[in-house]
Amino acid sequence: MPYGIAGAVVLATAGLSINAMAASHEALIAEVYGGGGNSGATYTNDFIELANAGSGSVDLSGYSVQYLPGAPTASSKWQTTPLTGSLAGGGRYLVQEAAGTGGTKALPTPDATGSINVSGTNGTVALVTGSDPLTCLTAADCQADPRVKDLVGFGTAVVHEGNGAAAGASNTASVARSASLADTDDNAADFTAGDPSPQNTGDSGGTTPTAPPTTQPPTAPPATPAKIHDIQGTSRVSPLDGKTVSGVTGIVTGVRAYGSSQGFWFQDPNPDADPRTSEGVFVFTGSTTPTVKVGDSVSVDATVQEYYPGGQSTGVQSVTELTKATVTVVSSGNAVPAPVVLDKHSVPERFAPQAGGASIENLPLRPDEYALDTYESLEGMNVRIGSSRVVGRTDSYSEMWVTVRPGQNPTKRGGTLYKGYDDPNSGRLMVQSLIPTAQQAFPVANVGDTLSGTTEGPLDYNQFAGTYTVQARAIGTVRKGDLEPEVTAKQSASQVSVATYNVENLAPGNPQSKFDALAKGLVTNLRSPDIVALEEIQDNSGATDDGTVAADKTLGKLVDAIVAAGGPHYQWRQIDPVNDKDGGQPGGNIRQAFLFNPDRVQFTDRPGGDSSTAVGVTGEGADTHLTASPGRIAPTDDAWTSSRKPLAGEFTFRGKTLFVIANHFNSKGGDQAIDSRFQPPVRSSEAQRNRQALVERDFIESLEKADPKADLVVLGDLNDYQFSPAVTSLTANGRLLTDLVNTLPVKERYSYVYEGNSQVLDHILTSPSLSREADYDVVHINSEFAAQTSDHDPQIVRVRP
Repeated sequence: MPYGIAGAVVLATAGLSINAMAASHEALIAEVYGGGGNSGATYTNDFIELANAGSGSVDLSGYSVQYLPGAPTASSKWQTTPLTGSLAGGGRYLVQEAAGTGGTKALPTPDATGSINVSGTNGTVALVTGSDPLTCLTAADCQADPRVKDLVGFGTAVVHEGNGAAAGASNTASVARSASLADTDDNAADFTAGDPSPQNTGDSGGTTPTAPPTTQPPTAPPATPAKIHDIQGTSRVSPLDGKTVSGVTGIVTGVRAYGSSQGFWFQDPNPDADPRTSEGVFVFTGSTTPTVKVGDSVSVDATVQEYYPGGQSTGVQSVTELTKATVTVVSSGNAVPAPVVLDKHSVPERFAPQAGGASIENLPLRPDEYALDTYESLEGMNVRIGSSRVVGRTDSYSEMWVTVRPGQNPTKRGGTLYKGYDDPNSGRLMVQSLIPTAQQAFPVANVGDTLSGTTEGPLDYNQFAGTYTVQARAIGTVRKGDLEPEVTAKQSASQVSVATYNVENLAPGNPQSKFDALAKGLVTNLRSPDIVALEEIQDNSGATDDGTVAADKTLGKLVDAIVAAGGPHYQWRQIDPVNDKDGGQPGGNIRQAFLFNPDRVQFTDRPGGDSSTAVGVTGEGADTHLTASPGRIAPTDDAWTSSRKPLAGEFTFRGKTLFVIANHFNSKGGDQAIDSRFQPPVRSSEAQRNRQALVERDFIESLEKADPKADLVVLGDLNDYQFSPAVTSLTANGRLLTDLVNTLPVKERYSYVYEGNSQVLDHILTSPSLSREADYDVVHINSEFAAQTSDHDPQIVRVRP
């Protein structure tokens, strides 16, 4: 999911850092002024100014500028102004927006005109391919939308690039880039406030879209006749990038006729002898629906472009595509070129070449050695997979993951296990469908099912997920496996059961069905644990950013659902965070909370714990206690900036003290994808988790120093793997705590499925006094199923203090 827990192996379009917004490589937003016509303003209109830092002209046809209020609610809508004309190299482009009643001076002649009423103090402006309004309302979601080419948040805007919004906007001041047009993906750093300085294409030396040129334009360089394999070349980057090509021929193999990234794939039926050069390529038509059909023989004149989904700064690989195309249909009804079969024989075991963290995009492809090179050498070509095991459920975007190497790290229940940074499972592929849902609904599958029959279509580099995808022109059917939700064992009278469950942004406004399903999971599948550490409990107003921090309605509604499901009447303990300081969905104020069954355990309440007061340890031996219960561990330490603070609580069970620490570490947002063009990819989010682990380890060591026999359970969503530096630091490699997932058989070590990798994000760790007899279970009820209540599986341990 996109907020409190980012999904795991990679960035993607889920769980993404605001710092990873793409750097603009074409037009970018240079200045924003929302004070036009306001009190004290000179200019009568708001405006948005674009600039081109490059030397080549940018065709703005099909682009738009869009505006979102600074504090969007669920009902907020992006307002849109379509653009026309072009933006010359080094030029400016002026978009005039709404007028006010004040001001004395008109703007220079605008290059485009709209009616957006831009706030003078805070808001977000985006440069977008296409004119369809954006739907994102958070920085992470806007970053995941490939239509967003540049984005500027100013004032107190929730949606912005980098660490903060641009400051200083007012009725008399705009926010603008420096003369160098620096674009570091941090609005606060790139923009400064100053007097509005609107420039149009005429003022800046560009080409006014409506006025004819007064001099003969320079002669464009002649187009290069080319074959598709000439365009694709022998590496990830086209040798003809940026050049105009003509007479490119082939047979249409797939058409994408929806959204703002429409186009078609075509393939040369007469390949060359080099296995490194793909014979297929994508023709991008934007929001314009292609008029070609599968089987058409076409000749294309176009410009070659390396497109980086989400922007180059994310580390994703590029897609070689043709833009600004003129397409001529030569004939129709032709046979589609024979597909390349993807299976264990054609896809290597090794995943990617290594470059010491540098880019691999200019390295010659070695498709016989590396899976990523195999897929790149087939980019845009017609491929086929036969019956394949599903390793990633059908999600809400109508996509699933299969493996074409069925023997590669299988889990006990049919998934593909992620065992380490150097073993990312090369056989995983995403499957999407080009077939209209009215003709054939996308198949619904769970992990362990089989996508049977034949699935065939162009091999794409998916612009949203940043990974290779079969765009199915023909898709198989799902043969169901025998996967069922698990039910754990019941604790004995002498055992106390402690569970962790990430309930995925639970808020009172969620459907009652979600509360009921969570309750069923806790009562039936987890057998009513004595203590439950919950992660991602939102405040009473959910994602509405209205200053609310209390969560009693959220917890009360869950407890009522548990009682209705036949479970105990749990009590709860938690600490309200400081508003908007703990990360997650803006306005949601997610936090951890304890549920406990008062008929089985007692909570030791000690006052003094609040959002900013650190819990400590007092006493020694059997008289060791927390200074506050509940209490937060080092809540003002920089390790917890924009992240959840650990919640510590003191319980008693049958007269014995049990300490429990509930966690939700920093997400993986901003990490480069495992199939990044940088190998090995940078896992930038690790730095904060490593710091968090060290801070918590200091607290644990102080507790165990006071009482070496202390019974301690540390649990929750650590957002990292059992072999990660953060987790091994927290356990001190087993000397301080035992990570119980490592006690399971290898094929059972996972609690989360992301992009077809079954992996560990959630953990239960126990002190030496509890580890020897710990009865531990990951209860698989969510992550493998198309119908799920949360994206995490809960875990439980039964111990005897």
